[in-house]
Amino acid sequence: MSLVSYPKIYLYRRVVQAKMFMDEHYHEDINLSGIADEAFFSKFHFTRLFKSIYGRTPHQYLTSVRIDQAKHLLQINKSVADVCYEVGFGSVSSFSGLFSKIVGQSPSVFQLKHQQRLQAVAEMPLNFIPNCFAEKKGWIKNSNFQDA
Repeated sequence: MSLVSYPKIYLYRRVVQAKMFMDEHYHEDINLSGIADEAFFSKFHFTRLFKSIYGRTPHQYLTSVRIDQAKHLLQINKSVADVCYEVGFGSVSSFSGLFSKIVGQSPSVFQLKHQQRLQAVAEMPLNFIPNCFAEKKGWIKNSNFQDA
């Protein structure tokens, strides 16, 4: 029995295909076996290849995709429970715990701080524009000192 050797680019493309599958189906109930099947690898070989290419395991990557999407949905004012199920988590408590661990604050606090920032931008928009840009547009005078 002889071993077949595939070019590295072929293996790399299969791993990228599985990553793209995770990007498109993050909200579904997918597991490592299903993802590895997309790349036509065993789950153990796939995990090793994925980690060598992306620097994290497929599970870590899928979690980060879900959390990033959750942050976006929370910013458009969806409820925490709706966001939890929409991004593919099974329970609000596990979602909230993982979100807090990764982001550093609970989903509701994240959402509240985002709303407060939007309100602050609406009230004082010049405070959120870089000084060099405001000076270039003539919105403020060029000065290194602030008036007391």
